[in-house]
Amino acid sequence: MQIIHGIAQLREWRKTAGRVAFVPTMGNLHEGHLALVREAKRHADAVVVSIFVNRLQFGQGEDFDKYPRTLQQDADKLEGEGVAVVFAPDEKELYPRVQQQYNVEPPHLQNELCGAYRPGHFRGVATVVTKLFNIVEADVACFGKKDYQQLTIIQGMVDDLNMNIQIIPVDTGRAADGLALSSRNQYLSEAERAEAPRLYRELSQMAQAIAGGNVNYAELESQATANLQGGGWQVDYVEVRHAGNLQVAHAGDKHVVIVAAARLGSTRLIDNIEVFID
Repeated sequence: MQIIHGIAQLREWRKTAGRVAFVPTMGNLHEGHLALVREAKRHADAVVVSIFVNRLQFGQGEDFDKYPRTLQQDADKLEGEGVAVVFAPDEKELYPRVQQQYNVEPPHLQNELCGAYRPGHFRGVATVVTKLFNIVEADVACFGKKDYQQLTIIQGMVDDLNMNIQIIPVDTGRAADGLALSSRNQYLSEAERAEAPRLYRELSQMAQAIAGGNVNYAELESQATANLQGGGWQVDYVEVRHAGNLQVAHAGDKHVVIVAAARLGSTRLIDNIEVFID
C-alpha cells in the first residue's frame, strides 16, 4: 500500500491502476469506514481512500481543531483491508490559494435539515468531493447512508454536473446496540454512550408505525422528539422525508426516510431509517 501526499504523484499512479474505487474520509477510521472499503473492493481493481479533514465543511465553533488526526493508525487499518493507496494531502496541496475561489453550490436542500444548523457545510462537502473526484478520477465511489443528506446531495451533484463516476450507497454500520458508528461517538461520556442508542430505537418505532400504515408524520415526529427530550437530548430535527430527493414526505409516498439529528451533551449525532411502504 502506498501513502501519497501529492496530486501529481497520485495522477501518475492512476495512469496504470485499472478500474478504481474511491472512499473519501476525514480519517479517524472505524468499522463503518472499513465496510465502505470492503464494498469498494467489490467494484474495482484498486481502492483509493482519501484522508483529509476539510476545513470548508466545519462551521464557526465546530470541532475542526480537535477533530482526531490519526493517519498512521488509519493507514494500518487500510493496509489490512488491501487498500492500494491512501491519499493524504495537506491543506496547502488541496487548497494552494488558502481560500477556495470557486465553490460548488448545492441546491436549497443544503439549507434544510442539517444544513439549517450547519450553514455552508454542504457547500464545503460538495466542493472538496468535486476536487477529490477530479484528482482521483475513480470509476466508482462509496458513500455511507448514515449521512443521508450528504449522500443525496452528492448523488444530485454527480447527475446534474455529468460527472463520470458511479455513486454506490452503503448501509449504515451499527454497534450491537444499534448506535450508528461515527468518529464523534468517542466524545460521548459513559452515561451518554448508554443513552445514545435511544435515537435509533425512536426511529425504529417510527418506522414500524409507518410500515403499519400510520401516515400522520407530524404526530410521529412530535412524539419521537418529546421522547428524546425526555432522555436529555437537544433535538435539532426528526422528520419524515421522501427517500429519493429528501423533499417533505406525503401520504402515498412508497419510499420514505426518517432522518434525525440531536445532541447528547456537546456531541451531535445523526441517524436515519428508510421505510418501504406497500
